[in-house]
This record gives sequence, structure tokens and C-alpha cells, in this order.
Amino acid sequence: MTTLGWIGAGIMGRNMARRLLNAGYPLNVYNRTKNKATELLNAGAVWYSSPKMVAQHSDIVFLMVGFPQDVRETILGRDGVLEGIKPHGIIVDMTTSSPALAKEIETECRKKNVISLDAPVSGGDSGAKNATLSIMIGGHRQTAESLAPFWNLMGKTVVYHGASGNGQHAKMVNQTLIAGNMIGLCEAILYGFRSGLDMEKVLQSVSDGAAGSWSLTNLAPRILKKDFAPGFMIEHFIKDLGIILEESRRMGLALPGLALAEQLYIAAKSKGYAKNGTQTLFLALAELSGIDYQSE
Repeated sequence: MTTLGWIGAGIMGRNMARRLLNAGYPLNVYNRTKNKATELLNAGAVWYSSPKMVAQHSDIVFLMVGFPQDVRETILGRDGVLEGIKPHGIIVDMTTSSPALAKEIETECRKKNVISLDAPVSGGDSGAKNATLSIMIGGHRQTAESLAPFWNLMGKTVVYHGASGNGQHAKMVNQTLIAGNMIGLCEAILYGFRSGLDMEKVLQSVSDGAAGSWSLTNLAPRILKKDFAPGFMIEHFIKDLGIILEESRRMGLALPGLALAEQLYIAAKSKGYAKNGTQTLFLALAELSGIDYQSE
């Protein structure tokens, strides 16, 4: 049986890795903080002390880390995956990262006869737990198709987008859509709250109409329950928005709505919400209107 490596046991990563373990695949694991991998180790995963060592003992290495610099260090750095993986091995980066970095990684992997894929996901913590993620893939097509058994264990929608970096570009489209939607969602709930409406009934009215969205269905109820725990952290969303704006400048695009979203989320981060969920933008906007929502 194919032996898998998994690097990154955060909110998303450990749930995705657990799906592979539950299917019976041998799984080697590394995370910078070992105790975050405890659940996987208790379920039968094997711990290794570096990405290089995970790669030495695995046929395919998946990673789901935080930021592009983490991706670079994990794959290309000292004791990184590329130092340990065997020729013809496969590296799958499921982090939301830079399209340019995905292309750079592919170039370096080719030198060692290794294949790399970029395969970021959308669907949040609930999608990772329930294997309903949308997986967006860039890189070598035949390899992407050969990994269908693994994609299907983690996600519901799996789409191949072409050359290396295109999976990341597709994810940037996803994040651009979410950015504007989150502003509207938070402002709409703030409006309804201030006007004295029963927001449970309001959500019942609007969720299945033209205003419906994944964010409205999944995140609006969390706001009403005052649940601002992260399914996806604000600091990671700011990272994504920065990548999009950098790519848009390179392509000569003006994206003023996205730039506004970035500034609003930076403001939310400055209020101490960096590690809260993206729905915490609501609290930052409420504070701008002088509303202490947490105390209401």
C-alpha cells in the first residue's frame, strides 16, 4: 500500500489527514508543534522529527501549513521534503500559497525527478471534517488524476486547472469572492441587529434566496451564537488577500473591493482578532458603530 506523509496538523490539516488514516493508509506525520499531532498519532500515524525524514519514508507527501514562507521552508529548506524524497516521489502542497512559489517548487522538483502539485482547498473546518472540500489542482495532469482516491477521501469537488500554479490561481478567485461577501454578510447582520429584527428569522428568509452563500449558511449562525472560533483564521485570510493583490498588480488589474477587504481585515487584526475566525470581522465593524456585541 502507498505510504503517505503529512506535514501540518492545524485546524484543517489534522482533519484531512485523519480521513486518509481512517481509510487505512500508513501515514507519517510532522508538525512544528508535536502536541497538535497527538490525535493523529493516537490513531496510528508515525511521528518523524523533520519534513526530510517524513519524505524519506513516504511515497507521497502532502502538506497543509500556514504561509508561503512555511511552504518554502518545508519543501525547499534545510531538512525539507525535497532533501528526503525519493526520485519519482510526489509532493502535494494543499496550503493556500503563492502561484509563483508553486511554479518555483515545480522547477526545483524536476531537477530531482520529483513531481509537485499545488492543490489548495476551500470549505473551512467543516469541509475538512466532513470531506466536502473543494480541491483545486495545478501541475502534472496524469499525476493529479492518479491521486483521485486520495482527493475523494478529503473532498467533494475536485477540479484540475492546468499547469503548476493554476490551482493557486483558482483558489485566489475563491478568496476574492469570499472577501467581498464577508463584508456584505457582516454589515447585513449588523444592520439587522441594530434595527431590532429577530436575526434567526432573517437568516431563514434570506439564506435560500439570491443572497444565499456558503458563508451565510455556515458563518452567519456562528455570529449569532457569538462563536468567533477559527474555522479559518483572520491572519491567514490577510495572507491570501495580500497574495491576490500582489498577483493583480503583476497582471495590471485594479481590485478596489479586495483592497478594501484587506484593510478591514487588517483593522480587525489590529484589534487582537488575528487568530479568530474570519466571521470576527463582524465584531470589528460593530465596534466602529459603538456596539459591544459580546455584551449584548
